[in-house]
Amino acid sequence: MSTPEVMHVERSNYLATVADLKNQGYEMCVDVVGVDYLTNPDRLLPEGVVAERFEVIANLLSISKRTRQRIRVQIPEDDPSIETLFFLYPGSEAMEREVYDLIGIRFLNHPDLTRILLPEGWEGHPLRKDYSMGAVPVQFKSVNKAV
Repeated sequence: MSTPEVMHVERSNYLATVADLKNQGYEMCVDVVGVDYLTNPDRLLPEGVVAERFEVIANLLSISKRTRQRIRVQIPEDDPSIETLFFLYPGSEAMEREVYDLIGIRFLNHPDLTRILLPEGWEGHPLRKDYSMGAVPVQFKSVNKAV
């Protein structure tokens, strides 16, 4: 399998671009991930791509062509949202929920955008670079040893 091709697309063109790639034979959405670049705003991007705090990356696979395609989309901090891929690739549902849960990027028109790893009452998104590093108390069971 070859190294994936990488496309940087505008958020407004994301869904149309992925739909076009699906029509070209990319049968599978292998992964959808989110990245917080809060501490790396000056990262290297192609000319014309404006860096935003967040990025959504979708990895598509064409089994028939034996090729991969990576789609990278910049997501602004003041509106961390993007369209869902669920209606093109139903298997992306859980991956998008994980990105929402851990980074806080909303997937518009998602059928069930609820937390998947953390409890519903959890405050914040722990993979954000500005998430507070609080402590979780550990509870130990008492052990009665027979002497």
